[in-house]
Order: sequence, then structure tokens, then C-alpha cells
Amino acid sequence: MIEFQVEGMSCQHCVAAVTKAIQAHDATARVQVDLAQGRVAVESVQDARVLQAAIDEAGYTVKGAVDGATNRAAGNV
Repeated sequence: MIEFQVEGMSCQHCVAAVTKAIQAHDATARVQVDLAQGRVAVESVQDARVLQAAIDEAGYTVKGAVDGATNRAAGNV
């Protein structure tokens, strides 16, 4: 799972827009958006750069990405 820190999301329309943008590149992607934390978690076969570009193209600013599996393995989550 990859987690992105995303700025500019504030409502359910934002959730839908980000989800749709990601799923346009991977129809089977699982997307979880946390508006309060500004985080988007994605399980996808796509490369993180492709997913980040999709979020950017939807009009949101990606401030960073973390590979959740690596982060959990390191005990950081």
C-alpha cells in the first residue's frame, strides 16, 4: 500500500475525484481517503509515480508518498 500526503481535499467531491483519477489508471485499485489527515492510501499494481500524477492531474497537490508496507515493516506506523 502506498500513502500520499495530499493538499486541497476538503469534501466528498474531492474523495470521488481522487478515487476516480486513480482508478482511471488501475480499475482494481483500492483507494482510502482520510480528509482530516489529508492522506490517500492506495493498493494498486501501478507505480507510485503514475498514481501521484493522477492525483496531480485531478487538481490536488501531493506533498509526499510513503510505501505503507515498508513503513509498517520498519515499525513506523
